[in-house]
Amino acid sequence: LLPGIDIAKSQGARYRLGPELEICGYGCSDHYYESDTLLHSFQVLAKLLESPATQDIICDVGMPVLHRNVRYNCRVIFLNKKILLIRPKISLANAGNYRELRWFTPWNKARHVEEYFLPRIIQEVTGQETVLFGDAVLATKDTCLGTEICEELWAPNSPHIEMGLDGVEIFTNSSGSHHVLRKAHTRVDLVNSATAKNGGIYILANQKGCDGDRLYYDGCAMISMNGETVAQGSQFSLDDVEVLVATLDLEDVRSYRAEISSRNLAASKVNPYPRVKVNFALSCSDDVAVPTCMPIQWRHHSPEEEISLGPACWLWDYLRRSKQAGFLLPLSGGIDSSATACIVYSMCHQVCLAVKNGNADVLADVRKIVNDETYVPEDPREFCKHIFTTCYMASENSSQDTCNRAKLLAEQIGSYHINLNIDTAVKAIVGIFSMVTGRNPRFSVYGGSSRENLALQNVQARIRMVLAYLFAQLTLWTRGMPGGLLVLGSANVDESLRGYLTKYDCSSADINPIGGISKTDLKNFIQYCIENFQLTALRSIMSAPPTAELEPLVDGQVAQTDEADMGMTYAELSIYGKLRKIAKAGPYSMFCKLINMWKEICTPREVASKVKHFFRMYSVNRHKMTTLTPSYHAENYSPDDNRFDLRPFLYNTTWSWQFRCIDKQVNAL
Repeated sequence: LLPGIDIAKSQGARYRLGPELEICGYGCSDHYYESDTLLHSFQVLAKLLESPATQDIICDVGMPVLHRNVRYNCRVIFLNKKILLIRPKISLANAGNYRELRWFTPWNKARHVEEYFLPRIIQEVTGQETVLFGDAVLATKDTCLGTEICEELWAPNSPHIEMGLDGVEIFTNSSGSHHVLRKAHTRVDLVNSATAKNGGIYILANQKGCDGDRLYYDGCAMISMNGETVAQGSQFSLDDVEVLVATLDLEDVRSYRAEISSRNLAASKVNPYPRVKVNFALSCSDDVAVPTCMPIQWRHHSPEEEISLGPACWLWDYLRRSKQAGFLLPLSGGIDSSATACIVYSMCHQVCLAVKNGNADVLADVRKIVNDETYVPEDPREFCKHIFTTCYMASENSSQDTCNRAKLLAEQIGSYHINLNIDTAVKAIVGIFSMVTGRNPRFSVYGGSSRENLALQNVQARIRMVLAYLFAQLTLWTRGMPGGLLVLGSANVDESLRGYLTKYDCSSADINPIGGISKTDLKNFIQYCIENFQLTALRSIMSAPPTAELEPLVDGQVAQTDEADMGMTYAELSIYGKLRKIAKAGPYSMFCKLINMWKEICTPREVASKVKHFFRMYSVNRHKMTTLTPSYHAENYSPDDNRFDLRPFLYNTTWSWQFRCIDKQVNAL
């Protein structure tokens, strides 16, 4: 916090806003229940109050506060060793990945303040026994400021509406908003629309980075005035601290509001907010000649850029905080594992760029990871060799084509590449089974049953997981280097939804950077990497049909394909996933929507068959989600069972009532 405050002051700022719950970190989860979290937050607050850096600037920080034995998500606003106001959050985020109602209570007393008795550790610094706690605004010598906290901007009755009518000119929003593909524009539009109708200045500060779980908080700090963006922060970067500063003219707000008659009529009837008078000004008496910031056009990343940057930054945070020496990836030569490799390569690009731009923290982290106090990463390929190991695990069912693709991609990104064959281990495992039972399972092409066929595929897949962890632990040992490697998974969101993976195979890993990304988006990302990273090896990977390569080859060629195995295309899977999760559609509702969406290509009976097959496979395989590798959250239709997509994992897979409703409707049509 202090480095950011120092930078803000050095650039002439008079008000400093930070992200939501920044003192303890937003992702504390059930640690919020612990009194230690409250204690340590107040200890940090005491240090901030005492610091010379926080003098002569209004500081707005976030932390949990216990008031009358109720825990609130709060902003603590202070100036010159005096707390001005503790403002609790009014609207709590409780959808998707958010569980704030589990730990906090919303402040339901609009425009009401109470006395809050400060703990002794704070009283000793501020000399205050009590401070105001509740829904109030700050009145400085020259303007009026009001606070929103994250979700309150998204609520239909956002506080900035009434605050603006009551004369608040500057709105602040401390946010804990995580990255989702194609979401950034929604946040920007909300901020700009907040001041377009009502006038005013809106300041948003958001967390950035991995906060200890599946989410990546994607920054995008911004400042808006009268409906237009005037300052934009980065969405993805390796910088621990980023400060956004703007100089704006309050008279522009007043003249903008003056001609909106509907706003002024509503303002004349508004209930006033309690005002905390602050003997401090954000402006100076001699600032007439100071230039103000002009509106800018927001620069959005394409989805392919988001995939390249977001998971890469998340991986870097995970690597440096786990104190491991790098990553190991089973590289099959297919789109998914290749996309994962490209994300690691993008991470290496970001690291080299940050070091080139003088980021001393990133350089220090790099040196710890590679165990070399003199090392400077300059070339992404060279850095990749230090921290990234790829491994092609061939079997008698693998084609030479995928082997060559994996090897060529590894050469182009610079990873340390291993080729090995798993047939000896597979035969040993199957041999034990045959010795015990006296039976020899066969693939279906050799006359075996579907049960035998699937079991033989699963043995190969699971042995690959065992070998991946063995090589992750000991590869660096064989090279005379310290440390171990994190195992990366590469199952995409569509395969997880359908359950098209072996439980405890190579999808089981330490983390998975693409587990929240669709196959369609990954293909577009691969094309992006061909063009931007000049990875020509990806061309043949793009053109090859996706395959698990677990069944025997036919005339030396792959006969097994993913879409044939699944009984549906990846494009269809994305549609099913969005309807199931985002549109909240069960089997019958999904059928009703799809008969219109697909009326040009499918009969109602064909749609019914497709929907039934999807829900049958989804429910049969849902148990696999309970052991799904922690994945970067990137899509709102993720089937992540941990906290995002809470469903049973033991279903009645016949869906008898729902399917009868579909059949009845098909017959009627």
